[in-house]
Amino acid sequence: MLTVDFTRFPLAAGDRVLDLGCGAGRHAFECYRRGAQVVALDQNAEEIREVAKWFAAMKEAGEAPQGATATAMEGDALQLPFPDESFDVVIISEVMEHIPDDKGVLAEMVRVLRPGGRIAVTVPRYGPEKVCWTLSDAYHEVEGGHIRIYKAEELLGKMKEAGLKPYGTHHAHALHSPYWWLKCAFGVDNDKALPVRAYHKLLVWDIMKKPLATRVAEQALNPLIGKSFVAYATKPHLPAAAVADAS
Repeated sequence: MLTVDFTRFPLAAGDRVLDLGCGAGRHAFECYRRGAQVVALDQNAEEIREVAKWFAAMKEAGEAPQGATATAMEGDALQLPFPDESFDVVIISEVMEHIPDDKGVLAEMVRVLRPGGRIAVTVPRYGPEKVCWTLSDAYHEVEGGHIRIYKAEELLGKMKEAGLKPYGTHHAHALHSPYWWLKCAFGVDNDKALPVRAYHKLLVWDIMKKPLATRVAEQALNPLIGKSFVAYATKPHLPAAAVADAS
């Protein structure tokens, strides 16, 4: 289940991609399939081991085209172990709401992104997320949980302050918002509640089968209750005058 829409965020074979806070690796795997040179980085060592196993399995199965590469590594988003301008593309999906120093993370992403490179940022959308916070303290008051809810203008403003130039936004995963509302209403850790179990079966069926009816429904509902807010931006090239001054 991808949050980044690659029709709006084009990826070319050979692009150097950093999936920052990759989690289980869903976006990293898609970039690898598209022929990119992928680095999946996360602070969770267990998840990184699993991502590395899946990368190896994908290579063995021939899922990635010739020339594509994939590396999974443990690391700190605030101290990225890469030189300046190392990547053509950076993706950070459902991560920034967890990190106190979000401006520091943005600064690091901009540092390792080449001029002209592209970045995709996804965070929980304000409205659906606010409902979750209202229904359940346990949803966010946990170690490593969500510490803020972004409004679109706030996130875009921070991206601009970091030196990025946003060029597009959208919402995603409308069908998942009611699921999390049910989870929060019946207990975040209570997977046995009948409404939660029933809706989860619906989501699994939708992900596996991708029926036209739910695809159309989600597209229609995304502007209203999409669970995620997605923003795309570029890192502008320095003006000629600035380049001359730097040299």
